[in-house]
Amino acid sequence: MSLGDEHEASGGYGGTGQTRTRLPDTGADLYGGARRAGRSSSRSLVTVVGVVVLLIAAIAFANRGGDGAPADGGTREKPEAAATAPSGKQPVRTKADGIPTGFARDRQGAQSAAANYAVVLWSDRMLNAGERHRILETTADPSALDRLRSGFDANYSADFLENVGLDEDGNAPRGHTLVNRTLPVGTKVTSFSTATATVEVWCNGLFGLAGEDSTTPVTSGWFTVTFKLNWRDGDWKILEASQRTGPTPITGDDPVSGAEEIGEAVKEFGGFTYAR
Repeated sequence: MSLGDEHEASGGYGGTGQTRTRLPDTGADLYGGARRAGRSSSRSLVTVVGVVVLLIAAIAFANRGGDGAPADGGTREKPEAAATAPSGKQPVRTKADGIPTGFARDRQGAQSAAANYAVVLWSDRMLNAGERHRILETTADPSALDRLRSGFDANYSADFLENVGLDEDGNAPRGHTLVNRTLPVGTKVTSFSTATATVEVWCNGLFGLAGEDSTTPVTSGWFTVTFKLNWRDGDWKILEASQRTGPTPITGDDPVSGAEEIGEAVKEFGGFTYAR
């Protein structure tokens, strides 16, 4: 029940108890003892209605969630905003090879960098060796570039591409649409200084080939990416990147879309630049 409903109900009770037709007072008791009994009943009714109104008002006040001052007279602290709530700061305005750059040298800047790096490092661009190397040259700390490049090259090996139905350049066969998209849900800073930061990015991902005869249909999964970042040349750069499964919510009851609908959606709906 909302507060508005409660006020309306209390007004209705009050109107019922207080509306009475009164005869002129002639000084005589026209109804004898019966009239005195009627006045007593009216007073009782008003008393009962008053108690009901007070009870409803007390319930409404309690349902407001304790907006009043504490009983001890102290001040009540308001809860802090959720950790992943938007900050309202303007997103970055520069890009290199299609990747946002120029993140702020603070906790929010590190989170924004990590979210954007998760999007591009777990995207369809990484399935092509040339694209993959350019992405890493833009996002990786120079001291970690060779190590990261070797690791991602091993992940997207020729055997992997063949197993998921792609050619050696990461292209989908004719009549199919490659889907490899990462959607950050939230970020968490586990350590921070002005020189280094460790940020976790909770993600939902889509991967597969959309096509009527696809042997790797598009599926969704949940995973968390952990980045260790280093401040280098005016921006956050990747020192380490790792992935683990989950947290994974229960799948909803939404009907599964067909391959054609999924393929069209991927073509029609673009991705986002993420910033706190």
